Amino acid sequence: ECRLASYCDIFCESGVFSADESREILLAARKFGLGLKIHADELGAIGGSELAGELGAVSAEHLIAIKKSGISALAKGGVIACLLPATSFYLDKPYAPARELITAGVPVAVASDFNPGSCPGLNLQLCINLSCLKYKMAPEEVLTAVTLNAAAAIGLSHDIGSIEPGKQADLVIWDSPDLDFLCYRFGSNLARTVIKKGRVVADH
Repeated sequence: ECRLASYCDIFCESGVFSADESREILLAARKFGLGLKIHADELGAIGGSELAGELGAVSAEHLIAIKKSGISALAKGGVIACLLPATSFYLDKPYAPARELITAGVPVAVASDFNPGSCPGLNLQLCINLSCLKYKMAPEEVLTAVTLNAAAAIGLSHDIGSIEPGKQADLVIWDSPDLDFLCYRFGSNLARTVIKKGRVVADH
C-alpha cells in the first residue's frame, strides 16, 4: 500500500522455509506486485532453484549446492544466478558452480552478501578476486557480474550497471593499470574516485 518494498526475498532452505512454503509466500507477494527473489541451495538442495525457475524469479542467490535440474530451471526461467563468494570464504563452504551456470546460459551476478551472520564483510574487491580464483571466471565475466548483471538482479539495469547514454552516471575509477590487475589484487582499496549520479562523492 505504501510501496515501501520492491521485492519479496525468501530463504528456501532446510530448517527455514520449504519449497512449498516458499511458493505460497512468493505467490502471495506477486499478487501485491512484488518482484520475486530466492536465497536457495546454500546448505542443501531442497528445490529452491527449481522454484525460482518455475516462478520466473528475478534472481536466485547462493546456489552452492544446486543440482543440474536447478541449473536447467534457472536457464529456462530466465533467472539471474547471484553468487556470493565471500560467504563461501567466511563459512569455509564449497563455491557455487559458476562455470556450469554460465555454460547453461544462466546470467551470473556477484555480490558481497554483507550480513552479520554469514558474511560480515563489505569488500567487493575480495569478491572479484574470489570469482576469478574459485569460480574460474574470466576478468571480463567478473566485471559484467558485479556491474550490469548485478544491476539486473535488482531490476535496475535500465538505469545503472553500464556506461551508456541515458543511464545514471554511477562510476568507480580504479587505481589499476588494467582489468586483470583489479581482479588479481586484494586486501587494499584500489577505488580512487567514486561518482554517483554524475557527482563525485569520494576522491582519494
